[in-house]
Amino acid sequence: MSIRDTALRIASSSTGIAISMGVMNVATYGFVLVAIKLMGTTGYGALAASLNLILVISVGALGLQATAARRISADPQHVAQIERSIMRVAYLASLAVGLILLALSPLTQRLLNLDHLATAIVIAVAAVPMTLVGGQAGLLQGERRWAPLGLLYLASGLPRLFIGGAILAWRPTEFWGLVGVAICFWAPVLVGWWALRHERPGAEDAPPFGSEHTSRELLKESVRNGQALLAFFALSSVDVIVARNILSGHDAGLYAGGLILTKAMLFLPQFVVIVAFPSMSTGNERRKALTISLALVASLGAVGALAAWLLSSVAILFAGGAKYSEIEPWLWIFAILGTLLSMIQLLVYSVLARQGKRSVYVVWVALAALVGFGLAADSVLSLAITVVAVDAALLVVLLGISAWFLRDSAPDVEESAPVIA
Repeated sequence: MSIRDTALRIASSSTGIAISMGVMNVATYGFVLVAIKLMGTTGYGALAASLNLILVISVGALGLQATAARRISADPQHVAQIERSIMRVAYLASLAVGLILLALSPLTQRLLNLDHLATAIVIAVAAVPMTLVGGQAGLLQGERRWAPLGLLYLASGLPRLFIGGAILAWRPTEFWGLVGVAICFWAPVLVGWWALRHERPGAEDAPPFGSEHTSRELLKESVRNGQALLAFFALSSVDVIVARNILSGHDAGLYAGGLILTKAMLFLPQFVVIVAFPSMSTGNERRKALTISLALVASLGAVGALAAWLLSSVAILFAGGAKYSEIEPWLWIFAILGTLLSMIQLLVYSVLARQGKRSVYVVWVALAALVGFGLAADSVLSLAITVVAVDAALLVVLLGISAWFLRDSAPDVEESAPVIA
């Protein structure tokens, strides 16, 4: 087998997705390191808060992606029809999200304590391509077209490092850093358009379908999925906002530096979610896919946390360097936090795959608890321990709920279960 054939085979497999997402995450992390070096702790704290808000806003895109992937996995006979409906919803949703955020930009500026309104406006503009690409990614994920999906993920990371990093080198401010991010969000949109430019085959011969795949039904499911993912990403991002309100600018920057390692541990095994979700969307594969995925993420997290503890002097280089040396003894705590969040993310996607509705309420409860207890913290360490404790409790609850609904005799739909989840 030639090198070209081997490369194509790897790119078309789950291994290719793992590599692509690994490169994307490394590139995204590289952009963060550039920002830290050029902006310092206080300046980076503002950019980190803005990027965390963008992460929360991305639930719209992820809701679309989950809907498209689940629908196609569960009903592969209607790929062409689902694609048309999903993209119609994606175009409308991206425009709506952008306009809503534009109207709320003064509130965004106040919430994040930004120096300029223009920075909040850039966040609104960035939301348009970010939401649109969610529909494209979901279609490729549902069809398990790993090679073009891998290219899409590469386009999501590499331009941010090189183009966004160059813009920051030119103007190291939170505004220009976000401008670079917003420009780079169009790169994966172009890749998605190229991959989906042809009509899916078999549309004429597909059996007719009723109202389950209309744009209205897809939008309703996307909103439900987005609400669940909003709870998760708010949970994973609100602590940096809490830090900016209870800690000094320097300490808030230190906490944001520790969260770099948290985000690395969260996103490092994200390929597991992407590959496992189509299987979790089919009843006969659901339990096995979730069990294996949780075990894999927990194993990766244990290795990462141990490395952060034993090799803290090396780990601090990945969390901002010497400027952040004050948090070096606590890096293993931030690594554990990232692993907890990664496992919670898997469980939330399991809820989406089986279209559960009530299980996500506990995530909202955990979010409220995190804010309440977090506002009582008075240092970087106490805030980090508080967040870990809340997330650990949430993980235990979600594991119990999943064990109930995925037991052999459990009904497939959450609403028919005899207990409230």
